[in-house]
Amino acid sequence: MERERFEEIIKMHERMIFHVMKSLGIYKNQDEFYQTGLIGLWDAYQRFDGEKGKFSTYAYSYIKGRILTELTKMSRFEEKNVYPDEEFWEMTVDENVMAPMELEQLNPYCKGLTERQKLWVIDTFYYGLSVQEIAGKEGVSLSAVKKWRAGAIQKIRRNLEEGVIDL
Repeated sequence: MERERFEEIIKMHERMIFHVMKSLGIYKNQDEFYQTGLIGLWDAYQRFDGEKGKFSTYAYSYIKGRILTELTKMSRFEEKNVYPDEEFWEMTVDENVMAPMELEQLNPYCKGLTERQKLWVIDTFYYGLSVQEIAGKEGVSLSAVKKWRAGAIQKIRRNLEEGVIDL
């Protein structure tokens, strides 16, 4: 008996559920939100007291409340979980990316450099480390590594100009 009664209430208030969805701007997952609206209608049907007012007003507030709660849950879920676009999955690895220089290629550039300057050249161009990473690895200050870099670049340029380095 109660089931038939509720099915009549659904028929009478179905448009109300769609109206609430439209007023909240719901355009995705409409079937899910329709079901949520039905749950709100069921709750209103179960808790309604005829002495306190009209059922339609009571049902509207329950339906809208349920749908708003579900919207909030979905919004929080989407904020916490990021799914990559299709383009991400279709990306290919660029085969033309330059590999780090080989040690044999770097040795001619290290002629006349101090040990620390050679260390900077090898760590930078062979291992691909940044100035900060080299400083952390060697346990020295950032400015010390920058001085090694400046000295190495200056000496390498001079060696290239004087023809000491044969390419």
